[in-house]
Amino acid sequence: RQKLNHEFSQQFLTLFQQWDVDVQKAEEQEEKLANMFRQQQKVFQQARIVQSQRLKTIKQLYEQFLKSIEELEKNNESLLAGAQSELRKEMAMLQKKIMMDTQQQEMATVRKSLQSMLF
Repeated sequence: RQKLNHEFSQQFLTLFQQWDVDVQKAEEQEEKLANMFRQQQKVFQQARIVQSQRLKTIKQLYEQFLKSIEELEKNNESLLAGAQSELRKEMAMLQKKIMMDTQQQEMATVRKSLQSMLF
């Protein structure tokens, strides 16, 4: 009976020691896994911060681009209005010149007619 008891005690003792070793390994693995998870969490948080900063930069660039486009359109409208105004002035001057040339030609024709009638 003692021998049987001793054999089973030894077997249980060996089994419990192996079980303790397995539990310690499992705890070590659990700790490693927890550390890896924390590291991954930090990496993702840093990536999220970087992406947020990049998104802000993109928004700022987009707003600057829109402002630049609006200013460009205003400048183009102003230049177009100025060019149209200059063109109108030049057209008015040309019309006056044409009218004066036409009147002078008519006056010359009338003079010639009068001179031919008088002489």
